[in-house]
Amino acid sequence: MAKTYTAKRKGTRVTTGMVRLSYAHLLEAKAISEGQDPKFSVSLIIPKTDKDTLTALKEAIAEAKEYGKTSKFKGKIPAGLKSPVRDGDEERPDDDAYANSYFLNANSTQKPQVVGLKGEKIDPEDIYSGMYARVSINFFPYATGGNQGIGAGLGNVQKVDDGERLGGGETAANDFDIDEDDDEYEF
Repeated sequence: MAKTYTAKRKGTRVTTGMVRLSYAHLLEAKAISEGQDPKFSVSLIIPKTDKDTLTALKEAIAEAKEYGKTSKFKGKIPAGLKSPVRDGDEERPDDDAYANSYFLNANSTQKPQVVGLKGEKIDPEDIYSGMYARVSINFFPYATGGNQGIGAGLGNVQKVDDGERLGGGETAANDFDIDEDDDEYEF
C-alpha cells in the first residue's frame, strides 16, 4: 500500500501532500527572463483528487489576501486578484503531466534544502523534473508595477518518490543503451 502524505498549514505557510515537480530549478538559480535576478523555482503539479492539499492552499491564500488588505491593497481585496493556483486542464491542455491537476509556480532567492524521506541529503542526480515530493511554500500578497496578486515563496523540498522525467530529460544510460559488461568490441 502506498504511503499517503498529509498537507499541513500554519498561517500562510503550507507543506503539501505528494505533488509532482516540473520546471525544477532547485540546485542552481536561473533567471526566467533576460535582466531578471536568478531564482530557485519549481512548478508544483497537484492532483485535483488531493483535497487535503487543495484545502490547505485555499485557506493559506485566503489568509494572505486578508493580510494584503492592509499591507498592499489599500484596505480592500481587489477584484480580479491574481491567484497562484491555476487549472492544468485549462492552461496546459496539451501537456499530459498537467491533466486532472492544478499547478502553482513557487520561487525564492534562497536555495531550498532538498532532502530524502528521513531528512537526509540526496544526490543532485536524483533531483529532477518529474519526481514526486512534498514542498513547503509561503503565500504572500504583492502589488508591483500595476499587478496585484498572491505569490508563492518556495521553501524546502522532500523527495518522496521517483517519476518519469519531464521535459525530455533522459539519463545517459537510457540514451546510449550503456551495458557495463560490454567492454570488448569486435570490428
